[in-house]
Amino acid sequence: MKTPRCTLRSLASELGLSKTTVSDALRGRGRVDPDTVERVRLAAKRSGYETNPLAGALMAEMRRSRGDAFHGVLAAIDFKEAAVNMMHKPFHQALLEGISRSANEQGFRMEIFTLGRGLLSVSRLDEILSSRGIHGMVVLPAWDAPDLTRLQWDRYAGVYTDYIIKFPSLHSVCSDHYRTMTRAMNILRAHGYRRPGLCIEKHRDERLQHRHSAGYVSARDRAGDLGDVPPLFLDRLNRAEFMTWFKLHRPDSVICHFTEVIQWMEECGARVPETHGYLSPNVIWRHQPCAGFDLQPAMIGARAAEVAIAMLFRNERGIPDWPAMTAIPARWIDGPTLRAAQGAPGVETDFGEPKIMA
Repeated sequence: MKTPRCTLRSLASELGLSKTTVSDALRGRGRVDPDTVERVRLAAKRSGYETNPLAGALMAEMRRSRGDAFHGVLAAIDFKEAAVNMMHKPFHQALLEGISRSANEQGFRMEIFTLGRGLLSVSRLDEILSSRGIHGMVVLPAWDAPDLTRLQWDRYAGVYTDYIIKFPSLHSVCSDHYRTMTRAMNILRAHGYRRPGLCIEKHRDERLQHRHSAGYVSARDRAGDLGDVPPLFLDRLNRAEFMTWFKLHRPDSVICHFTEVIQWMEECGARVPETHGYLSPNVIWRHQPCAGFDLQPAMIGARAAEVAIAMLFRNERGIPDWPAMTAIPARWIDGPTLRAAQGAPGVETDFGEPKIMA
């Protein structure tokens, strides 16, 4: 015979306490005697009682709204990083739009919480989320490795919207950067370029565990006819270093996140796209029209919200034993910085870009 599920009411009856006392003891709230808290938690563990964060949030919202329609809250956690905020703002805004849209479709409302100096600390964020009954969160990308280990993770379901987070390790939804780079090399080859070069910030490549440079080198070496231009790794975008590299290694096309290099190429005698090509791995940062990839941040945000909300409905909280990653493919955007495709008709790649056969 199936054992009846332990409820807050049955637990309170067993212990001879009020439901409010049992609820406060389990949530660590109110003025409950420490001995009573320990007795309640031991009884809950023995009985297999599990709290439902959505039920608690529902009751809190119903009390606030006096019975109006319930909308759960999904927290979007951002970081104040002054050195990169302006550059990353369009990408983060698109992420937030995707998170908000997906949350609304599933009956939730998104709220943004920003961590950083002069703003929220991790401890204060933990207090706010706990007091408001918010248990689901989507964490936006951070330039430096974020540390959210001080959150009481047994209360939360969290998803990161970038390649990897270590403190703590969470499920993640991100762009498929390696695949984007191999596709970029295929496209340049299809357009007749034979000496593509990669210019990238060191930290950008490192924080993605070298997905950009690995995809570039792998595609170059596998093709066999794409030259031997070494990647240019920069601490930050630098005109003098770029022009020295460009003149020395003579790439006929450049893959770079920043369209400023187009002018520097032309100062070295290149004519884009007639003699040289340019391709951006992320067109959301372009300052002029160009060819490149849309990493689809709104889709990344929407998918991350779906994963977080699904975890809430399954009552999955805490740091996952085996974090999983969902990779979203980028979308190709044609542009005026590449000449027309050349060569004999080729075969199609899995994403439809022509691949010229040797």
